[in-house]
Formats: sequence, C-alpha cells, structure tokens
Amino acid sequence: MNADVERTGRTPWSRSLPFRVVVTALVAALTILAATGWFLMDQSSRGILDGKKQSSLAEASVVLDGMQRDLRTLNLRTASINERLTQLARDAAYRGSVGNQYYVVVAGPVSDIGSAGLDYASVPEALRRAVLGSDGVYSTPTEIRFADARPAVPGLAIGSALSAPGGTRYPVYFLFTQQPEAETLAVVQRATLVAGLIVLVGVVATVYLIAVQVLRPIRAARLAAERLAAGHLDDRMAVRGTEDLAGLARSMNHMATELDRKITELEDLSRVQQQFVSDVSHELRTPLTTVRMAADVLHGQREEFDPLAARSSELLSAELDRFEELLTDLLEISRFDAGAAELNLDEVDLSQIAAEELEAQSRLAQRYGTPLQLDAPEPCLAEVDPRRIRRVLRNLITNAIEHGEGRPVSVHVRGDEAAVAVAVRDHGVGFSAAEAHQVFNRFWRADPARRRTVGGSGLGLSIALGDARLHNGWLNAWGRPGRGAQFRLTVPRKAGEGFVSSPWPAVPDDAEAAV
Repeated sequence: MNADVERTGRTPWSRSLPFRVVVTALVAALTILAATGWFLMDQSSRGILDGKKQSSLAEASVVLDGMQRDLRTLNLRTASINERLTQLARDAAYRGSVGNQYYVVVAGPVSDIGSAGLDYASVPEALRRAVLGSDGVYSTPTEIRFADARPAVPGLAIGSALSAPGGTRYPVYFLFTQQPEAETLAVVQRATLVAGLIVLVGVVATVYLIAVQVLRPIRAARLAAERLAAGHLDDRMAVRGTEDLAGLARSMNHMATELDRKITELEDLSRVQQQFVSDVSHELRTPLTTVRMAADVLHGQREEFDPLAARSSELLSAELDRFEELLTDLLEISRFDAGAAELNLDEVDLSQIAAEELEAQSRLAQRYGTPLQLDAPEPCLAEVDPRRIRRVLRNLITNAIEHGEGRPVSVHVRGDEAAVAVAVRDHGVGFSAAEAHQVFNRFWRADPARRRTVGGSGLGLSIALGDARLHNGWLNAWGRPGRGAQFRLTVPRKAGEGFVSSPWPAVPDDAEAAV
C-alpha cells in the first residue's frame, strides 16, 4: 500500500524518463532560440535604424546646405526674412514628400513654419535646446504626431540652424519617418518567431522520437528483468540489429540463460541436500529406536552396576536424548527448506501458553536458581499453531535460563488490534549488537568454548525463526554483553494478515539500567 501511494504521489518528472528528456530539450531549445532571436533582432534593428539614421543625416545635410546658400543671397531691403523662410520650408517639405519622406519645421521670427498637417510639438524640447545652444547637427528619436486624425508614427528628429544676413540664427528641424523600417522590423520579428516555433516543435518531436527509440529496448530489458524476478526464466528479449541496444538484448538473454542454469543447479543441489537430510534422519530412526531400548534397559538397572558402568549408562541415556532431539530438529529444518511446513491454526490465548511454558520450565529454573516472572496483564488471543508457538517459547525460555546466570527471567505478553508480542528477557551474559542476526544461524554459538548445559541441538533458534516467519511474524533479538538479552516474537492476530509495528519494543525499557 505504501509503495502504491508513493508511486501515485510522484510527479511526471520523477516517473518518466522521456518526460524529463523532452522537458530538458524544450528548456534548452527555448533558451537557445531566445538568445538567438534576441541577437538577430538586436542586430537587425541596429542595422536598419543605423542605416536610416545615416541616410537621413546625409539627406538633411544636403537640404540644409541648399537652404543656407539660398538664405545667404537674401537682400533684407527688398525681401522679408519670414517670407523667405516660409518658401524654403515649403520647398524642403515638398522635396521630403517625394523622396526620403520627412517633414520640416523652421523656427521663424514670428512662429514655427513647416509641413502641412504636422504637429510642431513633435520636435523634442531637448533637441530645440541643443540647436539653440550651439552650432552643429543633432539627432534624436521622436514620435511624429499630426494635427489631423492620422496616427502617430516613429521617427528621427534632426536639427540644425540657418544663419541669416545680420548673424541671426533660425533653427530648422527635419522629422524623418521610420514607419517603413518599423514595418520591416515587425516582419523580421514575425518571421523570427514563426521560425523559432517551427524549430522548437521540430526539436521537441525529434528528441521525443529519439528518446522513445532509445528507451524502448531499455523498457523491454526492465520488463524482462521483472519477468525473470517473477520466476519466468524462459523469457528472452528480441535481438534486432547489431548496435549497442542489440548488444544489451544479447547480454540480457545471456544473463537469463546463466541465471536459469545456476538456479537449476542450486535447486538440484538443494533437493539432493534436503533429501539427504530427510533420508538420513529417517534411516537413523530404526537403529536409534533399538539403541534407545537397550539404553533404557541399562539405565533402569544402573543401580546394580559398579559406579563406572552406572555413570556410563546415565551418560548414554542423556546423549541419546540429545540425539533424538537433534534428529527431530533436522527433520523440521528439512521441512522448512523444502517448503513443506504447514500450520494447524487455532485461536488461542498466548498469555496462557506463556504461563504454561513457564510452569513447564520451572524445574530447570530451580536447578539454575533463576526466578521466572510472567507479565501478562490481559488475555491476548491470536490465530496461531499452538504447537509451534509453544516450541518457540520453550526454546527462548530455556536459552534465557541457561545464559541468565541465575538472574530473573521475565516473559512479557502484549497485544494491540493487529498483533500480539511475547518477549523473553534475561539479564545474563548477553551478546554484542553485531551478533544479533547470527544467533539465528544453525549451530551458531557466541562462545564456542562455553559448554552447553541444557543439551540443545543448536537448531532451536533457527527453527524458532522459521516458525515465526511461517506465521507471517517477526522474531527479533536484542543483546548487550553483560546486560542480558531479549527475544521478541510478534505474530498477527488474524492468520495471513500483516502488521506494521509490534506491541512490545525491540529494545527493553530497562536496557540502560541492566547490569
């Protein structure tokens, strides 16, 4: 359920590699196209407007020279300066209407004189001040407005001054329209935008197709790996071509073949091993029964023997008990290995089972001088196999007594809505944190030099772990050298159901205070 929630909660960026490739390519293409478009538009604007400015300055200089020559020949006794300026303005305006289109404004002695229909306020004040301030030709961008209903257009204002006889200066302004250049730039902008969109769509489509082509065999490899993991070892990938992707398919197929061969070998070896253990265990039953009968006869008459023979009969009986227990455990281990172990379920109270097992081990505890304590405040019902649960608790309690060094051994039983936990806590020799997982290994002993006093087979914890897993439960081990150990068995309330936590902590509450 958590995995499903995690999958549904992820974004398309984290779920899909083609999505990431396409988005990355789209961002990169947008960045490149934006930079390229800006550069092209900037260069185009600079080139067109600079060319317009140069031609306008040249045109204005020619007209100014002509007006200045004409004004120098003016005889103020026979002609009016205002009339001559008006005539010059009309002539220049007419010339601007048939060639490189521009408008003229002449600051006359009475008022501004210029092209018809022009709003003389189109001349920027900054340009008027510059022309009045000194000689020279000045230019600045402006917006050409009209006195009638015509819309304003972008333009370039060029100003200079005419010198009349007597030293009087009369400013002259040329307003060159830049409407054709603006329309040209608009066409360039539209063409650049359309070309960019076409390139962008083409890049995204191309990248998507490439990503799909590259990812198709990768997806096929993933599906093949999932099929192999599910046990379909005969599945193979289709090999097309001779390039790297075809090499991937061949490598996957070779891996599947080798994996199938290795697994088959291991399965055959496991079957042989399981059959060998089972056969040996069964075959030893008959001679063991005969030896057991003879040993029981000797053990029953040991009081009639001399001390050495009597002790030998006792040792023989004790070792036969261990041998029988070992055979039983080996048979159980072989059932786990073969997957033949089954549960006989029944709803029982684990608190009651724990109490009964503590009672059964009371004599052993008295022999070690170990107090036994049961902490089960309420009944804890669960659907389990009582025989296997008893066996698990018996192993845990006997181990706690043997390694508890005479200190108290407590059994805690707790339950919640989903699970029931039984924890066996001792305060004996314990084990290190690194050995917590090794305690469940077959025949493993923390201290090989330590003598086994209870007489176990060395398979008890391994079988207990198998019983816990068979119930879909947990068996956890905690220990610290000199602080004792705790083994916690957790099983679900309802057989076959799961749980997410145990009602009893894996680390005991008194861990820090343990000695």
